[in-house]
Amino acid sequence: MNPEATTHHLGINIGASSISIVELKKAAGQIQILSHKTRTHHGNPKQLVEEIFSKETPANVVVTGRKFRKLLNITTIPESEAVELSTEYLQLNADIIISAGAENFMIYQLDKNRKISKCMTGNKCASGTGEFFLQQIKRMDLTLEEAVNIDDETEVYNISGRCSVFCKSDCTHALNKGISKSNVIAGLCRMMASKIIELTSHTHCEKAVLIGGVSRNKKILDTLKNHFNELVVPDQSTWFEALGAALLPEGRSRNAG
Repeated sequence: MNPEATTHHLGINIGASSISIVELKKAAGQIQILSHKTRTHHGNPKQLVEEIFSKETPANVVVTGRKFRKLLNITTIPESEAVELSTEYLQLNADIIISAGAENFMIYQLDKNRKISKCMTGNKCASGTGEFFLQQIKRMDLTLEEAVNIDDETEVYNISGRCSVFCKSDCTHALNKGISKSNVIAGLCRMMASKIIELTSHTHCEKAVLIGGVSRNKKILDTLKNHFNELVVPDQSTWFEALGAALLPEGRSRNAG
């Protein structure tokens, strides 16, 4: 690549409930982020991807995320590599990166060079995931904005995290007893935070970085901040992997993972 050339790049992360898109420009060794957005795909990522490519897109497109990406005739990279690329670009120094999304929670352990040395994931139970949280607040007729901004002093109603069936039953039983929605949501948030803490219990993690849609949940953040010595939520947290995909250097493009 000519170091003086200007190139436009598009990074796409296909998640369990949403798609994030980052467009950036590379010129003379400098990187400028032009735009970013995240859109919910309502279980139909194919339709949203087709909409994206129905418009004019840069020649350099890289996709990461769910298995659906493998069906696309486009350069793809694993989420772990996208996370590494964003971590290096943002110069984040931490022991771990917590990816808390709709489908699963993932812990990336970092070495001193900001490279991923180990990956850990939660069990397959859906009760602690972002998607489960969205399902429960929908049943309460609440928007995501309302649910993630409940008052700091809200009393926490105890919610079981053993499995999604018990968790859903606890929520329903509480609401039927007249427990306020905010109390139940506070319980859900504490349960989800405890899932993350449990997942990090077997690794050194004084300083953690939180990414993914769950990073918008203030109640979960409050619990995690009390657990870690330092918790960083970058401005790019909800489009972190898409940024990494857009950052993939020319010459490293490939279909992988």
